[in-house]
Amino acid sequence: MQPSKKSFFERLTGTVKMEEEAVETREEDTRSGLLEETEEEGQLTVDVYRTPDEIVLKTMVAGVRPEDLDINITRDMVTIKGKREESAEVHENDYFHKELYWGSFSRTIMLPEEIEVEEAEAVERHGLLTIKLPKVDKSKQNKLRVKSV
Repeated sequence: MQPSKKSFFERLTGTVKMEEEAVETREEDTRSGLLEETEEEGQLTVDVYRTPDEIVLKTMVAGVRPEDLDINITRDMVTIKGKREESAEVHENDYFHKELYWGSFSRTIMLPEEIEVEEAEAVERHGLLTIKLPKVDKSKQNKLRVKSV
């Protein structure tokens, strides 16, 4: 059995996956042609918390230009995709140690409450992406005027 590629989290923290059986099954399926080889995608780590008025999502995207981030929001879900490009200044053979993650990444977060999609905002500062998602105010009432036609 060949060693499997490490996940983004494993590369980031240096941890080891304990799912040997699942890896063996995936390798057998790949050899038998049941699964297609796809480029491994890293998974972002996130903090998600709430305030009285909004849900806040924070993640580190250092090294990624804001225009290279793709953020899709629905009333109950947020998906963040992007790609961190490695500079070609250093040859692979010249590295002594290499832990930083380079390449595509994505993360989908199911939200605990519905949010107002149109009022969401995203700000990146010093590599920290902060997404503010205003909660739907279910107690908000509007008066509807009846028009005579």
